[in-house]
Amino acid sequence: MNIVLMGQGDFGAACLQALVDKGKTVVGVFAPPQVPGKKAEALGAAAEKLGIRVFPLERMREQKAYEDFISLSPDLSIMAYVNDIIPGRIIDYPRIGTIHYHPSLLPKHRGRSSINWAVINGDTKGGLSIIWADEGIDTGPILLQREVEISPDDTTGSIYFNKLFPMGVDAVVEAVELTEKGVVPRIPQDDSQATYEPPCTEEKVIIDWSQPAQKVYNLIRGANPQPGAVAYLKGSKVKIFDCEPRLELKGQTPGEIVETSDQEFTISAGEGSILVKRVQPEGSPKISAPEYVQSASLEVGDRFDLT
Repeated sequence: MNIVLMGQGDFGAACLQALVDKGKTVVGVFAPPQVPGKKAEALGAAAEKLGIRVFPLERMREQKAYEDFISLSPDLSIMAYVNDIIPGRIIDYPRIGTIHYHPSLLPKHRGRSSINWAVINGDTKGGLSIIWADEGIDTGPILLQREVEISPDDTTGSIYFNKLFPMGVDAVVEAVELTEKGVVPRIPQDDSQATYEPPCTEEKVIIDWSQPAQKVYNLIRGANPQPGAVAYLKGSKVKIFDCEPRLELKGQTPGEIVETSDQEFTISAGEGSILVKRVQPEGSPKISAPEYVQSASLEVGDRFDLT
Protein backbone atom coordinates (compact mmCIF):
# COMPACT_ATOMS: atom_id res chain seq x y z
CA MET A 1 0.00 0.00 0.00
CA ASN A 2 1.47 3.33 -1.09
CA ILE A 3 1.20 6.04 1.56
CA VAL A 4 1.70 9.78 1.18
CA LEU A 5 2.28 11.78 4.37
CA MET A 6 1.37 15.46 4.57
CA GLY A 7 2.38 17.35 7.69
CA GLN A 8 5.11 19.17 9.53
CA GLY A 9 7.26 19.39 12.61
CA ASP A 10 8.29 16.81 15.15
CA PHE A 11 4.90 15.11 15.13
CA GLY A 12 4.98 14.58 11.38
CA ALA A 13 8.56 13.30 11.64
CA ALA A 14 7.64 10.88 14.45
CA CYS A 15 4.68 9.53 12.46
CA LEU A 16 6.91 9.01 9.44
CA GLN A 17 9.54 7.14 11.46
CA ALA A 18 6.90 4.97 13.15
CA LEU A 19 5.36 4.02 9.80
CA VAL A 20 8.75 3.13 8.34
CA ASP A 21 9.64 1.12 11.45
CA LYS A 22 6.42 -0.86 10.93
CA GLY A 23 7.41 -1.64 7.37
CA LYS A 24 4.87 0.66 5.72
CA THR A 25 5.59 2.01 2.23
CA VAL A 26 5.72 5.80 2.37
CA VAL A 27 6.26 6.95 -1.21
CA GLY A 28 6.37 10.69 -0.60
CA VAL A 29 6.16 13.48 1.96
CA PHE A 30 4.66 16.94 1.57
CA ALA A 31 6.10 19.38 4.11
CA PRO A 32 6.65 23.15 4.37
CA PRO A 33 9.72 24.43 2.53
CA GLN A 34 12.91 25.09 4.42
CA VAL A 35 13.29 28.69 5.60
CA PRO A 36 16.85 29.95 4.98
CA GLY A 37 18.79 30.52 8.17
CA LYS A 38 16.35 28.58 10.35
CA LYS A 39 16.40 25.10 11.84
CA ALA A 40 15.64 22.35 9.34
CA GLU A 41 11.93 21.52 9.02
CA ALA A 42 11.64 18.29 10.99
CA LEU A 43 9.39 16.23 8.72
CA GLY A 44 11.24 17.09 5.53
CA ALA A 45 14.59 16.44 7.19
CA ALA A 46 13.41 13.06 8.49
CA ALA A 47 12.16 12.04 5.05
CA GLU A 48 15.43 13.01 3.39
CA LYS A 49 17.35 10.98 5.96
CA LEU A 50 15.17 7.96 5.18
CA GLY A 51 15.57 8.40 1.44
CA ILE A 52 11.91 9.31 0.89
CA ARG A 53 10.95 11.92 -1.70
CA VAL A 54 10.12 15.31 -0.23
CA PHE A 55 7.84 17.85 -1.90
CA PRO A 56 8.44 21.19 -0.11
CA LEU A 57 5.41 23.16 -1.23
CA GLU A 58 4.04 26.27 0.43
CA ARG A 59 0.42 25.62 -0.59
CA MET A 60 -1.24 22.32 -1.41
CA ARG A 61 -3.75 24.22 -3.57
CA GLU A 62 -1.07 24.81 -6.19
CA GLN A 63 -1.46 22.85 -9.42
CA LYS A 64 2.05 21.48 -8.97
CA ALA A 65 1.07 19.98 -5.62
CA TYR A 66 -1.77 18.08 -7.25
CA GLU A 67 0.43 16.88 -10.09
CA ASP A 68 3.17 15.74 -7.73
CA PHE A 69 0.61 14.04 -5.47
CA ILE A 70 -1.09 11.96 -8.17
CA SER A 71 2.29 11.01 -9.65
CA LEU A 72 2.89 8.95 -6.50
CA SER A 73 -0.21 6.76 -7.07
CA PRO A 74 -1.17 6.83 -3.36
CA ASP A 75 -3.55 4.29 -1.89
CA LEU A 76 -3.81 6.26 1.36
CA SER A 77 -2.75 9.72 2.44
CA ILE A 78 -2.23 10.94 5.99
CA MET A 79 -2.53 14.45 7.39
CA ALA A 80 -0.24 14.80 10.42
CA TYR A 81 -0.54 18.36 11.72
CA VAL A 82 -1.42 20.18 8.53
CA ASN A 83 -2.20 23.90 8.84
CA ASP A 84 -2.76 24.37 5.12
CA ILE A 85 -6.13 23.87 3.40
CA ILE A 86 -6.03 20.62 1.43
CA PRO A 87 -8.27 20.72 -1.66
CA GLY A 88 -10.88 18.05 -2.20
CA ARG A 89 -9.24 16.71 -5.34
CA ILE A 90 -6.22 15.70 -3.24
CA ILE A 91 -8.24 14.44 -0.26
CA ASP A 92 -10.39 12.22 -2.47
CA TYR A 93 -7.71 10.99 -4.87
CA PRO A 94 -6.18 8.03 -2.94
CA ARG A 95 -7.89 4.70 -3.47
CA ILE A 96 -8.69 4.28 0.25
CA GLY A 97 -8.93 7.95 1.17
CA THR A 98 -7.20 10.47 3.42
CA ILE A 99 -7.02 10.21 7.20
CA HIS A 100 -6.41 13.13 9.50
CA TYR A 101 -5.06 13.37 13.07
CA HIS A 102 -6.82 15.90 15.30
CA PRO A 103 -6.00 16.41 19.01
CA SER A 104 -9.52 16.51 20.45
CA LEU A 105 -12.50 14.26 20.95
CA LEU A 106 -14.41 15.44 17.91
CA PRO A 107 -16.89 16.94 17.39
CA LYS A 108 -15.73 19.01 20.41
CA HIS A 109 -13.05 21.60 19.80
CA ARG A 110 -12.82 21.73 16.04
CA GLY A 111 -10.11 24.11 14.87
CA ARG A 112 -6.36 24.37 15.13
CA SER A 113 -6.16 25.37 18.83
CA SER A 114 -8.20 22.49 20.23
CA ILE A 115 -5.92 21.66 23.16
CA ASN A 116 -5.65 25.29 24.24
CA TRP A 117 -9.41 25.72 24.40
CA ALA A 118 -10.02 22.43 26.18
CA VAL A 119 -7.77 23.63 29.01
CA ILE A 120 -9.08 27.19 28.99
CA ASN A 121 -12.63 25.87 29.24
CA GLY A 122 -11.71 23.69 32.22
CA ASP A 123 -12.34 20.33 30.51
CA THR A 124 -11.33 17.32 32.61
CA LYS A 125 -10.90 14.99 29.66
CA GLY A 126 -9.53 15.35 26.19
CA GLY A 127 -8.18 13.08 23.56
CA LEU A 128 -7.54 12.60 19.88
CA SER A 129 -9.45 11.59 16.81
CA ILE A 130 -8.36 10.00 13.56
CA ILE A 131 -10.96 11.03 11.02
CA TRP A 132 -11.57 10.63 7.30
CA ALA A 133 -10.70 14.03 5.91
CA ASP A 134 -13.23 16.03 3.95
CA GLU A 135 -13.33 19.65 2.83
CA GLY A 136 -14.81 20.85 6.13
CA ILE A 137 -12.80 21.92 9.18
CA ASP A 138 -12.40 18.71 11.23
CA THR A 139 -15.84 17.52 10.15
CA GLY A 140 -15.13 14.11 8.58
CA PRO A 141 -16.36 10.76 9.90
CA ILE A 142 -14.41 9.18 12.74
CA LEU A 143 -12.14 6.17 12.26
CA LEU A 144 -10.91 5.93 15.86
CA GLN A 145 -10.62 7.98 19.04
CA ARG A 146 -8.51 7.82 22.21
CA GLU A 147 -9.26 9.61 25.49
CA VAL A 148 -6.89 11.20 28.02
CA GLU A 149 -7.38 12.81 31.41
CA ILE A 150 -6.75 16.54 31.74
CA SER A 151 -5.46 16.98 35.27
CA PRO A 152 -6.13 20.19 37.23
CA ASP A 153 -2.55 21.39 36.68
CA ASP A 154 -2.00 20.23 33.09
CA THR A 155 -0.97 22.85 30.57
CA THR A 156 -1.45 22.74 26.83
CA GLY A 157 2.22 21.78 26.61
CA SER A 158 2.05 18.90 29.09
CA ILE A 159 -1.08 17.44 27.48
CA TYR A 160 0.40 17.59 24.01
CA PHE A 161 3.98 16.49 24.63
CA ASN A 162 3.32 13.95 27.42
CA LYS A 163 0.02 12.51 26.22
CA LEU A 164 -1.36 13.36 22.81
CA PHE A 165 1.94 13.36 20.90
CA PRO A 166 3.00 9.78 21.69
CA MET A 167 -0.58 8.50 21.70
CA GLY A 168 -1.19 10.24 18.39
CA VAL A 169 1.77 8.59 16.69
CA ASP A 170 0.53 5.18 17.83
CA ALA A 171 -3.01 6.02 16.69
CA VAL A 172 -1.83 6.98 13.20
CA VAL A 173 -0.04 3.66 12.83
CA GLU A 174 -3.05 1.79 14.21
CA ALA A 175 -5.35 3.55 11.75
CA VAL A 176 -3.12 2.61 8.84
CA GLU A 177 -3.11 -1.01 9.95
CA LEU A 178 -6.90 -1.02 10.23
CA THR A 179 -7.21 0.21 6.65
CA GLU A 180 -4.81 -2.54 5.52
CA LYS A 181 -7.15 -5.08 7.09
CA GLY A 182 -10.17 -3.51 5.45
CA VAL A 183 -11.51 -2.34 8.82
CA VAL A 184 -12.54 1.21 8.02
CA PRO A 185 -15.12 2.61 10.45
CA ARG A 186 -16.74 5.83 9.23
CA ILE A 187 -18.74 7.07 12.22
CA PRO A 188 -20.51 10.35 11.42
CA GLN A 189 -19.86 13.20 13.83
CA ASP A 190 -22.85 14.53 15.73
CA ASP A 191 -22.87 18.11 14.52
CA SER A 192 -25.34 19.09 17.24
CA GLN A 193 -22.55 18.50 19.77
CA ALA A 194 -19.88 20.32 17.78
CA THR A 195 -17.86 23.23 19.11
CA TYR A 196 -15.47 25.34 17.09
CA GLU A 197 -13.04 27.86 18.51
CA PRO A 198 -10.81 30.36 16.68
CA PRO A 199 -7.01 30.19 16.75
CA CYS A 200 -5.69 30.84 20.26
CA THR A 201 -3.86 34.11 19.62
CA GLU A 202 -2.57 36.71 22.09
CA GLU A 203 -5.71 38.77 21.59
CA LYS A 204 -7.81 35.84 22.86
CA VAL A 205 -5.83 35.29 26.09
CA ILE A 206 -5.62 38.73 27.70
CA ILE A 207 -6.15 38.22 31.43
CA ASP A 208 -9.14 39.82 33.12
CA TRP A 209 -8.10 39.86 36.77
CA SER A 210 -11.68 40.49 37.89
CA GLN A 211 -12.57 36.97 36.75
CA PRO A 212 -12.51 34.12 39.33
CA ALA A 213 -8.97 32.94 40.05
CA GLN A 214 -9.74 29.41 38.81
CA LYS A 215 -10.88 30.80 35.47
CA VAL A 216 -7.75 32.97 35.25
CA TYR A 217 -5.60 29.95 36.10
CA ASN A 218 -7.25 27.88 33.36
CA LEU A 219 -6.59 30.67 30.87
CA ILE A 220 -2.92 30.88 31.82
CA ARG A 221 -2.28 27.14 31.67
CA GLY A 222 -4.25 26.87 28.42
CA ALA A 223 -1.97 29.49 26.86
CA ASN A 224 1.19 27.77 28.10
CA PRO A 225 3.54 27.40 26.21
CA GLN A 226 1.88 29.23 23.30
CA PRO A 227 0.89 32.01 22.91
CA GLY A 228 1.33 32.93 26.59
CA ALA A 229 -1.38 34.65 28.66
CA VAL A 230 -1.12 38.44 28.36
CA ALA A 231 -1.21 40.97 31.19
CA TYR A 232 -0.34 44.67 31.40
CA LEU A 233 1.48 46.46 34.20
CA LYS A 234 2.37 50.15 34.11
CA GLY A 235 1.67 50.19 30.36
CA SER A 236 4.02 47.28 29.62
CA LYS A 237 2.94 43.88 28.31
CA VAL A 238 4.07 40.76 30.13
CA LYS A 239 3.13 37.14 29.43
CA ILE A 240 2.50 34.84 32.36
CA PHE A 241 3.37 31.14 32.15
CA ASP A 242 4.10 28.94 35.17
CA CYS A 243 1.82 29.70 38.10
CA GLU A 244 -0.45 28.20 40.76
CA PRO A 245 -3.95 29.10 41.92
CA ARG A 246 -4.31 30.43 45.45
CA LEU A 247 -8.07 30.12 45.83
CA GLU A 248 -7.96 30.66 49.58
CA LEU A 249 -6.36 34.12 49.25
CA LYS A 250 -9.45 36.27 48.66
CA GLY A 251 -10.77 39.74 49.22
CA GLN A 252 -8.04 41.85 47.63
CA THR A 253 -8.38 44.30 44.74
CA PRO A 254 -8.28 42.36 41.43
CA GLY A 255 -4.97 42.81 39.63
CA GLU A 256 -3.12 43.98 42.75
CA ILE A 257 0.19 42.41 43.77
CA VAL A 258 -0.49 41.18 47.29
CA GLU A 259 2.74 39.24 48.03
CA THR A 260 6.32 39.07 46.79
CA SER A 261 9.11 36.72 47.85
CA ASP A 262 12.45 35.47 46.60
CA GLN A 263 10.65 32.71 44.66
CA GLU A 264 7.43 34.20 43.22
CA PHE A 265 4.80 36.93 43.53
CA THR A 266 1.04 36.79 43.93
CA ILE A 267 -1.63 38.72 42.03
CA SER A 268 -5.17 39.04 43.34
CA ALA A 269 -8.05 37.95 41.13
CA GLY A 270 -11.75 37.51 41.67
CA GLU A 271 -12.42 34.79 44.25
CA GLY A 272 -8.77 34.04 44.89
CA SER A 273 -5.27 34.86 43.66
CA ILE A 274 -2.58 33.63 41.26
CA LEU A 275 0.94 32.82 42.43
CA VAL A 276 3.27 33.60 39.52
CA LYS A 277 6.53 31.72 38.93
CA ARG A 278 7.62 32.47 35.37
CA VAL A 279 6.93 35.36 33.00
CA GLN A 280 8.07 36.91 29.73
CA PRO A 281 8.32 40.70 29.59
CA GLU A 282 7.85 42.19 26.14
CA GLY A 283 11.05 41.96 24.12
CA SER A 284 12.65 39.58 26.62
CA PRO A 285 13.10 35.83 26.97
CA LYS A 286 11.17 34.01 29.69
CA ILE A 287 12.49 34.79 33.16
CA SER A 288 11.72 33.69 36.70
CA ALA A 289 9.34 35.65 38.88
CA PRO A 290 12.15 36.95 41.16
CA GLU A 291 14.02 38.28 38.13
CA TYR A 292 10.90 40.07 36.99
CA VAL A 293 10.20 41.51 40.45
CA GLN A 294 13.69 42.96 40.49
CA SER A 295 13.82 44.19 36.87
CA ALA A 296 10.37 45.80 37.00
CA SER A 297 10.82 47.08 40.59
CA LEU A 298 7.57 45.44 41.65
CA GLU A 299 6.12 46.18 45.06
CA VAL A 300 3.11 45.02 46.99
CA GLY A 301 0.25 47.29 45.99
CA ASP A 302 1.29 47.64 42.34
CA ARG A 303 -1.65 46.80 40.15
CA PHE A 304 -2.02 45.03 36.81
CA ASP A 305 -4.67 46.34 34.42
CA LEU A 306 -7.94 44.43 34.77
CA THR A 307 -7.94 43.63 31.02
